[in-house]
Amino acid sequence: MSKPITAKEIADLRARTGAGMMDCKKALEEAEGDTEKAIAILRTKGIAKADKRAGRAASEGRIVAVAAPDGTSIALVEVNSETDFVSRNDEFGALAQSLAVQVHKDESIDHVVNVAGEGTLFAQPYHADTSKTVEEAVKAASAKTGENVVLRRYARFATKGALGSYVHFNHKVAALVEITGASGAEVEALAREVAEHVAAGVPRVPLAASRDEVPASFIASERAIFEAQAKESGKPDAIVHKMVDGRIAKLYGEIVLTEQPWVRDDSKTIQQRVDEVAKSVGAPLTVRRFVRFQMGEE
Repeated sequence: MSKPITAKEIADLRARTGAGMMDCKKALEEAEGDTEKAIAILRTKGIAKADKRAGRAASEGRIVAVAAPDGTSIALVEVNSETDFVSRNDEFGALAQSLAVQVHKDESIDHVVNVAGEGTLFAQPYHADTSKTVEEAVKAASAKTGENVVLRRYARFATKGALGSYVHFNHKVAALVEITGASGAEVEALAREVAEHVAAGVPRVPLAASRDEVPASFIASERAIFEAQAKESGKPDAIVHKMVDGRIAKLYGEIVLTEQPWVRDDSKTIQQRVDEVAKSVGAPLTVRRFVRFQMGEE
């Protein structure tokens, strides 16, 4: 006999899907308490759309970027506080900026670290006061503010191509993009444009830079849901397959960065914008990688 479905499980599923309480309860019962299966059930029935971002953290803070003068490397950090009052404090802003400098100085970092404590940064001497480690400097800030101050995550990209970053004026969302194939002011400007687009999250936050980078398991899961929905229409299998293929193609246009409509001009895709600049500079360009930080999201 399966375990009883709790009110918290129902509430959590509702928060992730926007479905009604009774629909969530029935889906969880059908899925025997498996939340991911329950989401698929709700989506198949057309009760819920794509899963909302899970694991939202009730946190404030600042996201800041630091770039090399020649633009060949950029660091991005997210530092959290408990309240917006502290995050808007000048001292907190200075700490976030200083931690970004710390990350930027570490040339061994050329990737994203989503859980700062799992990297090597915390044990390093703090550049602004080498008598302390980075971890000790962050703890000292916590003691001074009386709040839990956390260096949550960070990224640093280095390139022989071009980098662009965008930090929203409220410091709650930011993105970093690398474009390879050429360098120079025009390509750097393109990288900044693409970073702005990624930060905007329109039509949705991209999952990958290209189709090849989309996990096959993700597409298989989505295809199974689309097939179940299409079969309920009672149409012949041949028509169902065409319907599913069409929905998968549309999905790629939403989750693949280069296939998304450009936020500044939705008459063209990001790839078309990249191709325009590539033609201008006389070299093929590729959006190699990107990262997006938004306060309160995993």
